[in-house]
Amino acid sequence: MRVRVLDADTGDLRVVLVPKNIALANGLRGGSRVKVVGNSRYVTAWVVVSGEEGEEVLLSKSVSTVLGNPKEIELSTYSVVPSVDYIKKKLKGVKLSEDEIRSIIKDVTSGVLGDAEIAAFVAAQTSVGMDVDEIVSLTRAMVETGNVLRFEEPAHDIHSIGGVPGNSKVSIVAVPIIASAGVFIPKTSSRAITSPAGTADTMEVFAPVSFTEEEVLELAKKVKGFIIWGGTLNLAPADDILIRVEHQLKLDPTSQMVASILSKKLSMSVSNLIIDIPTGREAKVESIEEARNLSSLFVQVGNKLNLSVRCAITYGGQPIGYAIGPALEAREALETLMGNGPMSVKEKAVALAGLVLEVAGVAPRGSGRKVALEIFESGKALQTFLKIVEAMGGNPRVKPEEIPLGRYKAEVKAPIDGYVTGVYNGALSRIAMAAGAPQDKSAGVRLYVKRGHKVKEGQTLLEIYSNSEALLDEALKLVDVLKPITIEGMLLETFPEYL
Repeated sequence: MRVRVLDADTGDLRVVLVPKNIALANGLRGGSRVKVVGNSRYVTAWVVVSGEEGEEVLLSKSVSTVLGNPKEIELSTYSVVPSVDYIKKKLKGVKLSEDEIRSIIKDVTSGVLGDAEIAAFVAAQTSVGMDVDEIVSLTRAMVETGNVLRFEEPAHDIHSIGGVPGNSKVSIVAVPIIASAGVFIPKTSSRAITSPAGTADTMEVFAPVSFTEEEVLELAKKVKGFIIWGGTLNLAPADDILIRVEHQLKLDPTSQMVASILSKKLSMSVSNLIIDIPTGREAKVESIEEARNLSSLFVQVGNKLNLSVRCAITYGGQPIGYAIGPALEAREALETLMGNGPMSVKEKAVALAGLVLEVAGVAPRGSGRKVALEIFESGKALQTFLKIVEAMGGNPRVKPEEIPLGRYKAEVKAPIDGYVTGVYNGALSRIAMAAGAPQDKSAGVRLYVKRGHKVKEGQTLLEIYSNSEALLDEALKLVDVLKPITIEGMLLETFPEYL
């Protein structure tokens, strides 16, 4: 069949628009799953039948690109997709074999499975769950479908399960501490989708974070550590597809989260991994018991994959530091490295870095934090960070105040004298995103108070930044609705009300 590219933006949706006469002649129906072959390549796509006749099939840009922009293609329909039956088994609570899980992940990556079927797989993991062996198989399958980068020395890493605003800046402080000790830490991070900033978003304020595989290997020869976005490296590509569907469903099954994190790290040949599990009200993990169970799961799965995993259960009851949003967090990270940042950022970064130094064998057991603190306070971490920024193509002379913030700013002030009794993670994240973060790197929220602080009427509680007046107004409306900070006076009520 002769083809041309569809003049419409379908995003990542793989579509073949077939004229009705060609569809009728070939038994194709709207919604059919087809194998599209061109230039000795193939991809799975979905048929849309046109209401008009014609002599050419139209390919979405994503299909055409994968096939190398062919002039002609062949189409064949899928009659049986075994992985769909395996997903049905999982929905019924049946344990899946390694081959069955591998089949599902292969079909996710190749596009054989559509969003509805992938959603069913995610839902099955949420409602039924997976045991340790299934998560191990899922992780292996996700690694097998993508690239694996191999370095000349052992690789270490830290990774947070997220869920707490302001957390993206911690790695920016911890990584140079670790690298300063001569420990190799090739950190890949994701961009935020449902939070105000991912570590890659914040690092991108300092330097480019998108690199090819060859560029990453060259970068590793220049510096002992770096922070890059993994999206251009084809690491566990099924994970990116599954995450997209998870966010649409607002689901985050534990089995998929564990497999997602570990598959990305194995794809970077990481041998020792520290997992940060923030715990507290409105965090992903709210209780210590739940955090311990999750830690045990990470360790069990890691052991079976020959990956050494140690988990750090950290405080997550309110934001880390005072900055929320890429540019604001970048400023705060640099201020922290210069010795002027919040204690919570410094302490968390030093603690996590210390754990890496212990597992890497450069600090005796129990002394990792002390060694990390000495490196931090000596100024070596700051110098290492600036070298990393330069190696990644950024400005090593950057100063915190030179990092631009949103053009428009609004202040939220205390309505009464009193004490701050609540600082709410979820509300602050939504407000920062309403202002434009993370897409607008200059947008976000700067806090001035934390729980327990004494405030005066009219004192600034927080500032909201944005490059859009309209989005700033939306963020301010959310402040009134969500009440991200609560203040109580010492007198709560009187009884009776009047004498």
